[in-house]
Parts: sequence; C-alpha cells; structure tokens
Amino acid sequence: MFQKFAPRMLGFAGAATCALALSACQDQASSGGGARDYISAVGSSTVYPFATAVGEKFAEATGNKTPKIDSTGTGGGFERFCQGAGGDTPDIANASRRMKKKEFDTCAKNGVTDIVEIQIGIDGIALGEAQRGPGFKLTEEDVYKALAANPYGKPNTAKTWKDVNPALPAVGISVFGPPSTSGTYDAFKELILGKGCDANPEMKALKDSDKDKHEAVCTGLRGAPFYVEQGENDNLIISKLDKNPDSLGIFGFSYLDANKDKIKAVPVQGVSPTYDTIAGGSYPGSRPLFIYIKKAHVGVVPGLAEYVAEFLKGAAKDGYLAAKGLVISPPDVAAKAAANAKGMTPLNGAELK
Repeated sequence: MFQKFAPRMLGFAGAATCALALSACQDQASSGGGARDYISAVGSSTVYPFATAVGEKFAEATGNKTPKIDSTGTGGGFERFCQGAGGDTPDIANASRRMKKKEFDTCAKNGVTDIVEIQIGIDGIALGEAQRGPGFKLTEEDVYKALAANPYGKPNTAKTWKDVNPALPAVGISVFGPPSTSGTYDAFKELILGKGCDANPEMKALKDSDKDKHEAVCTGLRGAPFYVEQGENDNLIISKLDKNPDSLGIFGFSYLDANKDKIKAVPVQGVSPTYDTIAGGSYPGSRPLFIYIKKAHVGVVPGLAEYVAEFLKGAAKDGYLAAKGLVISPPDVAAKAAANAKGMTPLNGAELK
C-alpha cells in the first residue's frame, strides 16, 4: 500500500522526495488515511474494455482489489499520468496512440522519469453506420472533403455527401466522433483525414514547405452539425447511429465488432475494417495500442507487475482479449512487449515525435 502525496505537481526536488517516500510505503501499509491498495489506470476509451477485462481476471487470480480504470481519453490520461509520482497519481496510462515527445517531457519535468511502454495489440479506426443505413463506401479523400474545416485551404461549403462526391448518397453530412482529448481523434486525423488531404499533390507538397499550415489545412475539423463530438463514450456513438441511420460514427474496431447487431462497417479505400485487414495492415486506419507504466510504482502498488503480466497473457495469440476485439500484435512486437514487461525497461524519449 502506498500513501497519497501532495502536491501533485512535483518538480525535480519533489520527485526525489517522492521516490524516497515510495520506497518506504510498504512499511506504512497500515497507516490508513489516504493509503491506496489498488491499481489506478486512466486513458483511452478504446483500451478501456480490454483493461477492465484484464482487471477482472487479475483480481480473480491474485485476490487483489480490482483496478480502478477511468476512461478519460488518451490525451487526458497522459495529462493525469504526467502530473507526478505517488499515491494520488495513476500507475498506468492506457493509450490508443504512442506517447508524444512533449508529453514525455512533461512527465520528466514533473518527476516521472522511468516510463515503461508496452504495446498490447493493434486496433483500427472504424467508420460505421446503422444496419439500415445507406451503405456508404468512402475514400480517404471523401472523408477529408466532408469533414475538413477548410479543405485545400478554402471554407467547407459541402452539406451533403453528394456535394463531396456525386457517387455518394444525397444525405446530410453527419458524423459522430470522439473529442480532441481522444487518441482515436488523433489517429483519425493522422491515418484517414490527413491521407485524404495528401491525395492532392499541392497539399502533399505543402507538407514539406510549410508543416504548420499543412497541419491546419489537412487536419482541422469542422464542427456541428457535420462533426459532433460525443465525449469519451464510444457506446454513446453506437446508440446515436441507431437513432440516426443516415449518420456515420468513428470509434475503435472493438466497438464495431461488439455491436454487429446494430451497426455495420463502412469500407474506406475499398477495404472494410475486420480483424484480418487490420492485422495485415491493408485497412488504412490500423493503429497500435499501448499501456504506459510508472516504474517507480512497481513493487509499491500491490500487484502492478502481475497486472501487466496478466494484460500480456490476455493479449497473447491464444488469449481472451481477441474475443473482445483486440487484434493481436505480430510476434516481434509481442516479444518486445514481453521483454519490456519482464525487465520494466524504461522508454527512451529520443524515439518519440
């Protein structure tokens, strides 16, 4: 068990004090008053169902308390994770994209210096519609022209999908998606929206000549009623589609896979998001999923290392997370994850962007 520490923003001096305090926490297990005897994780709504399934298995196998897992979105999770080390900060950040260099630097500034990165599998940014929907078939460029605030540098005037592409249905553009704090949001902009923009040679050239302008033009989303943020709850998007059959939704593949009775996949570039297309990389929205662990909390928070081991067990080739929609990592990625978990090897921030 280990105690809460205040303040949460530690700085280097505070981090050193905290590190000393952490090592003494196990001797204070009976101290009460703010002590924590459970694992705390925050972050991605996409990773959330996998993390909770692992938490239940972990509690059953070890007798430890079930971990407390908050679905805050990847960005929001990193913000809380990087506030410092100690009992009032999370042990784990779940992420549907890789940690950014600026997030790593924020962690370091606040005393979180040994971060262990483990890829737990692969996911796809899925576009879906209600079972009774129009039957959309989209290209990356269609999505860009429909949802970009200023496609190719000009204000977006498209109101229907037919305005975007004459071959598409004449129904209003309406997409329910994640908020800007979500890793799904970031990955959608990078993997689908940005690629649609770069289908235009001038925009692709702009990427080399003016990176900031390129990012603004290619990944800036228009607002409601065209793109409507739904918070960190992908199940809410599923229910919205059921009530709005002409609308589209953006979510992780596992939510599509778990709700086949209500929604169907929308092909992108002629490829539907399935387990095989995501695993093989032919689906354009494929992305890695991660968990990040504070090494300073290992051996202090009861069962933290065992929880990580259980996560990799569930994410293995014959593990139970595949049934929940997790796409299993290729052997080399899985081997690296296992090695990182066994040695609790800190991430090298120089690798990040």
